[in-house]
Amino acid sequence: MKKIGILGSTGSIGTQTLEIVRSNPDLQVIALAAGSNVSLMEQQVREFHPMLAVMGSEEAATDLKNRIADTDTRVSAGMEGMLELAILPQMEVLVTAIVGMIGIRPTIAAIKAGKTIALANKETLVTAGHIIMPLAKEKGVSILPVDSEHSAIFQSMHGENRERVSKILLTASGGPFRGKRTEELQDITVEDALKHPNWSMGRKITVDSATLVNKGLEVMEAKWLFDVEPEQIQVVVHPQSIIHSMVEYVDGGIMAQLGMPDMKLPIQYALFYPDRRPMDGRRVDFFALKSISFEEPDVKTFRGLQLAYDAIAAGGSMPTVFNAANEKAVGLFLDKKIRFLLGILSTKDVSTMLQLIEPLAEEIGVIMPPSEKAMDNERMAQQISRECAVRTTAFDSIEEGVRSMIENAEKEDVICAPGSLYSIEEIRTCANREFHQNCGGCERL
Repeated sequence: MKKIGILGSTGSIGTQTLEIVRSNPDLQVIALAAGSNVSLMEQQVREFHPMLAVMGSEEAATDLKNRIADTDTRVSAGMEGMLELAILPQMEVLVTAIVGMIGIRPTIAAIKAGKTIALANKETLVTAGHIIMPLAKEKGVSILPVDSEHSAIFQSMHGENRERVSKILLTASGGPFRGKRTEELQDITVEDALKHPNWSMGRKITVDSATLVNKGLEVMEAKWLFDVEPEQIQVVVHPQSIIHSMVEYVDGGIMAQLGMPDMKLPIQYALFYPDRRPMDGRRVDFFALKSISFEEPDVKTFRGLQLAYDAIAAGGSMPTVFNAANEKAVGLFLDKKIRFLLGILSTKDVSTMLQLIEPLAEEIGVIMPPSEKAMDNERMAQQISRECAVRTTAFDSIEEGVRSMIENAEKEDVICAPGSLYSIEEIRTCANREFHQNCGGCERL
């Protein structure tokens, strides 16, 4: 009987892991952790009878405790609970399916406790790969990738001399906007970004896939998992998502792992490695498929991929900064919580700026920087109204613009004033004054 714990049990990877448990009676769930979905966690507790269930907040944990008071499952909360879960003596394998950097500390704790890691949380290696991989080696702990692409690479290297790897070919579906140019993306919505053509994933990773940022994060992850240089990792757009990734060796031979776009295969492979277990489901029908195709990624339109490579090249804390900035931007995009205050010089490419801003913006305010080259605020507001489906207002002064943005903003909104160094000091001064007058000095700037 193999005993497992799952961080992120109510998410996409977590629920699919539990599907595998249902089909394999020699798997036992020891512990579960989730964010805020108390109802689903209650169902999971009643079905799998874990020793420990962890919720993201004390409020959610209290709710769960009351709901499952008739069971033997103990309830905990927050990071303290996740760290407790990570080192449970009875647990052998920890599936890290939680989203974001919050997964780093529990993963480190589990490695120190000698647990095998089935890794689905890419941010762990993106931001802390320099800690995780040496620690795993020191403790003799296996890091088994659950991402379909990294699992494919892992499988393609099985039994091979890793020193003979020439190149990793990391495949990408291209996401819902594959083939579109920047000008075609002006009117996209959150709903558009969540319509992935091949994969059923969580909201955050689906948006990352739409921007190709996800592929950039996977490049960073592959660097640490397989000890290769970024120049050895080539992203290949493969729209059919049948080849999950490939490895090219020094003699020119290429090993590839193929399968249907279904995350249960890499999850099960990690849980039972090095064994392969039978699994129901669709198989690749090459006669129905007829053809497969490959494309270069469009890094001019989908800039996130190139920015990821740039972050790797910069080194140091830059991959962490890249990941954190993306987490924040995606969260704001999903919640439509960004307000922009713009003042642009007439010499700048306004249309390109707007293409980057519009998908994120709930409101755009236009001001005039104190420069002879500044674009007229009324003229710019008219251009924005023509090119963007976002509420736009021209303000006669920086002070008026700042005051209006703060008054209209909700507590969790972000006010962004990009670009102009001409205006930034005045914007900060006005914002501080408004906060002190209206918010009692609240720290929202």
